[in-house]
Amino acid sequence: MSITVGEAEQFLYAEARMLDDRDFEGWLECYAPDAEFWMPAWDDDDTLVTDPQREISLIWYENRGGLEDRVFRIRTDRSSATSLPEPRTGHNITNVEILRQEGDTVEVRFNWFTLYFRYDIVDTYFGTSFYTLDVSGPQPLIKKKKVILKNDYIHHVVDIYHV
Repeated sequence: MSITVGEAEQFLYAEARMLDDRDFEGWLECYAPDAEFWMPAWDDDDTLVTDPQREISLIWYENRGGLEDRVFRIRTDRSSATSLPEPRTGHNITNVEILRQEGDTVEVRFNWFTLYFRYDIVDTYFGTSFYTLDVSGPQPLIKKKKVILKNDYIHHVVDIYHV
């Protein structure tokens, strides 16, 4: 099965909307059980780290279980990055490209920026993401998500809803 750029965009918009609406349970449904979520850090030479198991990453979850735990911690205020009052976000997605389709696997690249508001602080996050989607079922599922945060000099802990 394959998908069009328009179908990929609709999926990405829905995922972003769920983060903006803080519908984390719906957001988790976008991920396959073995989905990898990785946001590599930039090293001292201004290059991205290449191994999330040996080098520092901004976010690294080996599977959806890690994401589920993260959502649990956000929902129960058991988080070092507890955000009370809850932040407001606005995710924007641009330049969606399908890089490769092979069988039921689709690789997608896109740019994004997120506006973040909490108390009287407004921050902007931006970057490029690479998704590997499984399109074999009734809706695409994220198998792999790599997020390149391009403005990584930040004022607080980065969380799943920032990207």
